[in-house]
Amino acid sequence: MDFALNQQQLEVKAEMRRFAREVIRPVAAKHDAEESTPWEVMKEARDRGIHGIDHLQRMGSDPDGMYGVIGAEELHWGCAGIALAISGSGLAAAGLAASGTPEQIARWVPDCFGTGDEIKLGAYAVTEAGAGSDVKSLRTTAKRDGDEWVLNGTKVFITNGGIADVHVVVANVAPELGHRGQASFVVEKGTPGMSQGKKESKIGIRASHTAEVVFEECRIPVENLLGGEEKLERKLARARSGEPSRGSNALATFELTRPLVGASALGIAQAAYEWTLEYLDEDPLEADFFAPALDESSTAGQPPLARQGNQQILAQVATEIDAARLLVQRAAWMGRNGIPLLGGQGSMSKLKSGQVAVWATRTLMDLVGPFAYTTECPLEKWFRDAKIYELFEGTAEIQRLVISRMQVAEYRERMIEAAAIAAEGTEPDLGGSVAAAAE
Repeated sequence: MDFALNQQQLEVKAEMRRFAREVIRPVAAKHDAEESTPWEVMKEARDRGIHGIDHLQRMGSDPDGMYGVIGAEELHWGCAGIALAISGSGLAAAGLAASGTPEQIARWVPDCFGTGDEIKLGAYAVTEAGAGSDVKSLRTTAKRDGDEWVLNGTKVFITNGGIADVHVVVANVAPELGHRGQASFVVEKGTPGMSQGKKESKIGIRASHTAEVVFEECRIPVENLLGGEEKLERKLARARSGEPSRGSNALATFELTRPLVGASALGIAQAAYEWTLEYLDEDPLEADFFAPALDESSTAGQPPLARQGNQQILAQVATEIDAARLLVQRAAWMGRNGIPLLGGQGSMSKLKSGQVAVWATRTLMDLVGPFAYTTECPLEKWFRDAKIYELFEGTAEIQRLVISRMQVAEYRERMIEAAAIAAEGTEPDLGGSVAAAAE
């Protein structure tokens, strides 16, 4: 087992950090203030080969699964909102890959990113006002009418919602079956009956477009049903017969993409940590606001980075970031190598990383003092950006439920296997194994 990044992975890390430092950070404050889509940054990302289909394939080419999470962390180190504007279409592409036929994937995934100099966007439309992480409560419907499907409903908090070229929409075709009666559809830009509703004004990730998407008698061709008619009919027949569920495609998509979300949160935490180290080192007088009066240790009166109180806090922040990063990398490795995340490893990585980002930015603001509460201090932006990582793609509470249920299911499976072994009288000789290990 090797925990070190290899040379290729280190090169990806350096390339993404360079882009974040040279291109993203100089315009981050502008797009944050204006809540504007950073088209010029996406264009530069395309020119440098870190946006689009070729980049997506390159990120998936690493047998360890590290390229994607390394890239996500470094781009979000630059600015979470801009990074999400660059990468947000990937969730729509993942939804297409999870549910679509090879022909559908080939047709619509390129339109999630664009080709050549053309920048296009994708959106994955699941969330509704009464159904966020609880996908079985979705109310948007899709009804067959001749050679068309007719969609009605409203999606909320959709990244690239209304401005995307491709919307992957999860809707009910058989509401009585819960999530087993849902299907995914592609609705292309300009389709009559689809419109952008309210654009959200958010406290963080403000360079990423978030809006409602409204469907009113929105008609799409039957071929826009992902997976096709036969696959849907088989799925509904299994549900109606009581055959055990194979799970929700939406939930399966989220579990695989959650390590990327976790890595994104860590980019914010790492940025805040690095900036605080530099601030305390380069501006000891400015950073010395409360310390002389409050520090009674043997290091009182020394430069900020030499004080034990500060060292305790910085050490804890560094440890939490590293621990979360290991969870992210494990889940990414498992997903890339086809190892089922049966213990909720994807959710663990997202849960821990989101909590670390929120806690670390707040803790570092406390350490820096009053300056951190001003808009001149970058910590306040990182603090605003961090909160969403406890909310979207499954709240922290939902992550815990997912982890717990998957852990219980895994435990019960082990108990069933153990009972079967005991019934066959082939229980392994643990005593002999222990003795052999002792020798």
